[in-house]
Amino acid sequence: MKAIIRNGDGGPEVLQLSEVPPPQTTQTQLLVDVKATALNRADLIQRRGGYPPPQGESEILGLEIAGTVAGMGVAVTGFNEGDRIFGLVGGGGYAEQAVIDYRMAMVIPEKWSFEEAAAVPEVFFTANENIFTLGQLAEGETILIHAGGSGVGTAGIQIAHHAGARVFVTAGSSNKIENCKALGAIAGINYKRSDFATEIERLTDGEGVDVVLDFIGAPYLARNLQILKAKGRLLQVGLMGGSATEIDLGMVMRKRLQIIGSVMRPQSLDEKIAITQRFVQRWLPKLKAGTLRPVIDSVYPLAEAREAHQYMEANRNFGKIILKI
Repeated sequence: MKAIIRNGDGGPEVLQLSEVPPPQTTQTQLLVDVKATALNRADLIQRRGGYPPPQGESEILGLEIAGTVAGMGVAVTGFNEGDRIFGLVGGGGYAEQAVIDYRMAMVIPEKWSFEEAAAVPEVFFTANENIFTLGQLAEGETILIHAGGSGVGTAGIQIAHHAGARVFVTAGSSNKIENCKALGAIAGINYKRSDFATEIERLTDGEGVDVVLDFIGAPYLARNLQILKAKGRLLQVGLMGGSATEIDLGMVMRKRLQIIGSVMRPQSLDEKIAITQRFVQRWLPKLKAGTLRPVIDSVYPLAEAREAHQYMEANRNFGKIILKI
């Protein structure tokens, strides 16, 4: 089969389209003819030599797939060849075929394209697990979502707004901020022009926010803690700006703050199955109904994975970047 492989570690130039052996299913896996996958920041980190796949997972990039069932292990139930499915995988998405445990596979809604389905799993799972399962965001509370124009950001804005929270975002352009507002954010801060902590204090009349969802890490930590209300929760889901910094523990203690870290990929299969089911129960019906929607920025052919990576690294996208196979 054709797949994108890495010719060493480095920039987008290390990606190349090659012929590789197809994956083999275990007893509980579906073999999928992949029709679409999507880019995630984790792919860029893995391409550079970081964030390796969990043991037993494919070295091929790609954490979510949409396609048709081409075969299955002997213990699989509930699926037939030809079924249109989508889901989260530990790796292997940038390829013509991939495998997924059947308990993590979801049937693609009838009216969805493969591209729409591929834009959902990683970002909606991540947003739901952090904002609600870990962050316990409640109706009437306030949340600041950094990188509002990212895939997780666009998902998080929608589900937080739908749950009755007041959503603030940061983004790198006025156009992205307006797009975030269209998804449900009440205000946006251009981090290139303004200090987000100062702006949040102004926008909230000095009260701050209950929850912060952050992808940046070290450069934002002190300000994230500063703008949290008493009993506030900082959800750390990325380290784009680095991991090493100092922390004012006195502030954490006085305000009774929680700092919660989360990474999806290394979690166990049982944990990922539970994450899938929480998403299916709470948000998939609303996505099917059109109340929520996957936000797609652009679609590239698989052979143009390099160009897609360059585009993401330039931070030009609003929403998901899809690879069509």
